[in-house]
Amino acid sequence: MMRVVVLGAGIIGAACARELALAGCDVAVVDRCGPAAATTAHGEGNVLVSDKAPGPELELAKLSRRLWPLILETLPDAGAVEWEPKGGIVVATTGEGAQPLREFAESQRAAGVNAEELDAAALARAEPHLTRDCAAAVHYSDDAQVQPAGAATALLADAVRAGAALHTGREAVDAVTRGGRITGVGTSGGIVEGDAVVNAAGPWSGELAARLGVRLAVRPRRGEVLVTAPMPPTVFHKVYDADYVGAVGSGAGELQASAVVESTRAGTILLGSSRRRVGFDDRIRTEVLSVIAGKALRLFPSLAGVPVMRAYGGFRPYVADHLPVIGADPRLEGLWHATGHEGAGIGLSVGTAAVLRDLMLGREPDIAAKPFRADRPAVQSGGNSE
Repeated sequence: MMRVVVLGAGIIGAACARELALAGCDVAVVDRCGPAAATTAHGEGNVLVSDKAPGPELELAKLSRRLWPLILETLPDAGAVEWEPKGGIVVATTGEGAQPLREFAESQRAAGVNAEELDAAALARAEPHLTRDCAAAVHYSDDAQVQPAGAATALLADAVRAGAALHTGREAVDAVTRGGRITGVGTSGGIVEGDAVVNAAGPWSGELAARLGVRLAVRPRRGEVLVTAPMPPTVFHKVYDADYVGAVGSGAGELQASAVVESTRAGTILLGSSRRRVGFDDRIRTEVLSVIAGKALRLFPSLAGVPVMRAYGGFRPYVADHLPVIGADPRLEGLWHATGHEGAGIGLSVGTAAVLRDLMLGREPDIAAKPFRADRPAVQSGGNSE
């Protein structure tokens, strides 16, 4: 039986631990805090195909979207996940943005994504409170949402039921090696031995990799979200401006913001989104919140008088080529990585776990795994984003 140490109890680590435990591995999950306590707790819970261009990440998103409902059928506490397959609507609010949105949707349709253009009447029926100042709109029926912390803890609980051990309050400090192979991890609570180690530490994966003796160019990228007071039903899909796709794909360090608006099961409305590289500076910036609010109001003017209940921010694991890192580290035998998903980790978690499980067990994954390999230039050198 393979012994696997998973470093990180966020949703990526939880999903990986579950798949490996169900496959018969002896799994230990190690986290310096607790389950879903960091990046996962500061996400919006997006399970999206709408924001991904044809290519490896879209294939991973499609795999994850297929797996989510199947996994939910097996979880005893699936209700905690708050699965909502409500779909997404992407709008262009200017004539200049309409044609690029249509072309993007057409390329996705060619890749097997359900992307239906809505006329003005259909858009008004789907989102009656949305501005009528829209030049184009595309409906993505496969977009969904989960409650991030609930989803992560449900996956982790299933891993524990399958035999995984959870060690919280333990910080990984170094690698234990023998003959050029990792055989365990030194932690603040002692050594945790394993035949393989999975680095699933999200934005801290780069720092953790350095402690283990290898380079991994994964950096933090910060985002903020505003949360309104609970409201009557107002937003019925995940609605965002087409600018969001450009913000996701940008490598710029300065603020990238776009309008993203969606409701939660509790009745609150989440207003995003922002991206900026500020290291691990966790200060909430009012000027960033102001930009987010202004862009959201452009889509939903009726929100102008709605109280904002709170704001929160978190760090996302950024890689220069905007692809996750999934696979073996070529420099230290037995070390594996599952990280670098930036803001898409919630949605991509279950697909990532399936790919990693197959790679670790010598199976052929359902999608091509080579684009996510850990020895590509953007991961080893950081690309040109320094």
